[in-house]
Amino acid sequence: MERGINITHRHSRLAFARLSEEQCQRLHNASLQILERTGVRLYLQEALDLLKRAGAEVFDGNRVRIPAQLVERALETAPKRLVVYDRNGRPTLFLEGYRSYYGPGSDLLNIIDHRTGERRRPVLQDVREGITLCDALPNIDFVMSMFLPSDVPQTVADRFQMEVMLSYTTKPIVYVTYDTSGCLDAVEMAEIVAGGAQALRERPFTLCYINVTTGLRHNREALEKLLFMADKGLPALYIPVGSGGLTAPITMAGAMALVNAGTLVGLVIAQLRRPGTPIIIPGWGGETLDMRTMVEPYAGADYQGIAESLAHFYGLPVFTLGGASDAKLPDGQAAAEAALTLLLRALSGGQLVHDLGYLESGLCGSLAQLVICDEIVGWIKAALSEVEINDETLALDLIDQVGPDGQFLESEHTLRYYRERWYPHLFERENYERWQSRRSKSVVQRAAERVEEILARHAPPMLPADVAIQVHAVVDRAVQRYG
Repeated sequence: MERGINITHRHSRLAFARLSEEQCQRLHNASLQILERTGVRLYLQEALDLLKRAGAEVFDGNRVRIPAQLVERALETAPKRLVVYDRNGRPTLFLEGYRSYYGPGSDLLNIIDHRTGERRRPVLQDVREGITLCDALPNIDFVMSMFLPSDVPQTVADRFQMEVMLSYTTKPIVYVTYDTSGCLDAVEMAEIVAGGAQALRERPFTLCYINVTTGLRHNREALEKLLFMADKGLPALYIPVGSGGLTAPITMAGAMALVNAGTLVGLVIAQLRRPGTPIIIPGWGGETLDMRTMVEPYAGADYQGIAESLAHFYGLPVFTLGGASDAKLPDGQAAAEAALTLLLRALSGGQLVHDLGYLESGLCGSLAQLVICDEIVGWIKAALSEVEINDETLALDLIDQVGPDGQFLESEHTLRYYRERWYPHLFERENYERWQSRRSKSVVQRAAERVEEILARHAPPMLPADVAIQVHAVVDRAVQRYG
């Protein structure tokens, strides 16, 4: 079946489609061939049985070939639009077309302490401060845990992260769990906050991020989580890992075809389990290892926009990556890579853009860098906003009234409209003398100060006491069972 890209951006002249419709169709066909010819390994019998009953060929124990018609049927039943709510039940994220929303990432092993500049292991207080900061920043639309706390039992650290996210923000949550039991506990906590399973299903404010081993190998935990989320009728992000040159071909086309094949496996299984299950697909997949360093770059130039083109070709919600850097500190490289990737995400139609504030190729994070990313997103939103051209904004009568010898500073029109322009919170616009009189601070220093200012004054709306007790009881239970 031929499929076309449907770009509905109201500023379509600014939209960036890296791939043509013909190229997307060829990638789609290549993924179908991988599924029909090579097949994939599934490490869960329940998923194998589901596919076999639908007409797939299971062979060599746990290897399965999936016919194209199952994929096409899944693409027909998967929702093309997803509304994500906030903790209070208000519709907040509209995942469709070229609407972009921004948030941090999860589970960073290190933090650049904004107070000392030290690189250290994070603790649970860093997660609290990160979520508090996200709740306050105007251009952060959803949250993730940011850091992996080292001062709690590691087997259940995901429960502590989830409790903090539920408690310290009303913004939508994308969560990651280590295993299936963690996913069940996370959903239970979200249902407690939402007011029950039906309330969460009707107004989902949490999204489960499911990591998959590779496009060709689907681990048991990922498949269990996927089936559980489908049974619950809740949205899930099904994200196969693909490193070009390691777990996928070195070429962008080959890597993308393989990762996309893995994505389609998850889509098929979810739709077979429960037609209409909302699935969000990955907005990356063509990235390759840097063969000089053996590091997979988070801000590589080559793969930008490829997966977004394919997501729009399918018309499915897409989870993508931006605002991250391979730099080790919040420096010029970090700011440049964050700005470039965030701008390209907006232009290419990345909908859920995560990993803002990431450094060191996903090994470290910085709250100061997150504040810088928030400022960059504000700039991008202003740069891509609609320009109103009408009688009032053209101001021809005012121009005629002021004439060649006057000025506009004192006009009522200026007073009325100047606030509509974008003004930075962080970026410097003072003259040199005034900047120097303020101790000549760098943008990183100013960002660190803003972090402290927000943490000192911002009080996130907390959960009702009885709800908080029930949520914490789930954490305590997990500690007793698994900690």
